[in-house]
Amino acid sequence: MHTVSETRLRSDIEANAEFGSIDVPDGHGRTVLAGTDANRDARDRFVRRLREAGLAVTIDAVGNVVGRWVPDSADPAAAPVAAGSHLDSVPKGGIFDGPLGTYAALEAVRALQESEVELARPIHVVCFTEEEGQRFSNGLLGSSVATGRTSVEETLSLTDDSGTTCRESLERIGYHGTGRVDASEWNAWVELHVEQGTRLEEAGAPAGIVTDIAGITHCYADVFGNADHAGSTPMSERRDALAAASELVLDVESAANRVVDDESATAVGTVGKIEASPNATNVIPGDARLGIDIRDVSRESIETLVSDLEASARRIETDRDVDVTIDRPYMVPPEPMAERCRSAFHAAAENADVPTLSLHSGAAHDTMNVARVTDAGLLFAASKDGLSHNPREWTDWSDCRAATAVLAGAIARLAN
Repeated sequence: MHTVSETRLRSDIEANAEFGSIDVPDGHGRTVLAGTDANRDARDRFVRRLREAGLAVTIDAVGNVVGRWVPDSADPAAAPVAAGSHLDSVPKGGIFDGPLGTYAALEAVRALQESEVELARPIHVVCFTEEEGQRFSNGLLGSSVATGRTSVEETLSLTDDSGTTCRESLERIGYHGTGRVDASEWNAWVELHVEQGTRLEEAGAPAGIVTDIAGITHCYADVFGNADHAGSTPMSERRDALAAASELVLDVESAANRVVDDESATAVGTVGKIEASPNATNVIPGDARLGIDIRDVSRESIETLVSDLEASARRIETDRDVDVTIDRPYMVPPEPMAERCRSAFHAAAENADVPTLSLHSGAAHDTMNVARVTDAGLLFAASKDGLSHNPREWTDWSDCRAATAVLAGAIARLAN
């Protein structure tokens, strides 16, 4: 039995929560973007805690942090079992998204060390750079490099809104290391993350074993009409780009509901971003841009929704005398979790007497990249009211401990 210290885990997460802390009326918020002072401070503490636990620390060229523990019983040359998550956040985010998984992986190692369990493989504790994609990327940046989806040089040349490169920001905070973490060299990877939904809470289960991670595609629709005076242009003569875009918004919602009814119950479609130009109250919008997020565990249903979006654009062009272009710059395919990792979670949960639920993940995580190159598993901890990316995000400390106990047990099984 691997005894996880709730007190130690809580202390780590609460200490990490102070980096980038923001004043909020309710909850505990933080803003920790990649390459910022808050990110440096969070990384520095994490590295210090890794070393205090006896792990050897390396930092790769894009700032991915790896702590390596080689048990006395392990073959140092054997492929390691890796676990971890991320320390960056969305603006005004919560304290558990990312840090729970990162520090749970470290706590799992400490619990295994104290239990004197014999393991055949080394264990790596990993913190990936910029999972949230709030400064330099669409997200999953560090794991994209670790899995070969993106090159080191391409990543380092990315710029933020001010023109600062990723390389410059990492150099400034001291986390532009050398080499590249290669996830394909891992025997297995496991990640603990907050659910960001209510299924576990409703079921009364502190932990959830993920079956699949939904794929995600981002599309951008640009609608071109004609800007004109809001008072002197007759309704019959308008080419209102925003009005046309609003039809597209509703079409995305209708198409997603139709796919849920007819094809895949887990499909979702969201228009989460709208920009209108010239954005003046007394001017008919001449241009509008929509950011569209489509997700599902089925790639076929994702493609159905993209096709429906394109068909809607053609219809709206005809009906409203506007021009619509659709760009699709981002696609991460759905990823099933490895049966070996899922079995390890189930066995560990049974051994720790932790009730679990099997469920899919609608949110993207670094695990979906890692699953492309090695066996990977994702474990959820219950989220109160399903809140996430929000200062009121909360996971009870007892649930943090229970899920970490499952993580530790799974790591031990995979490492043998």
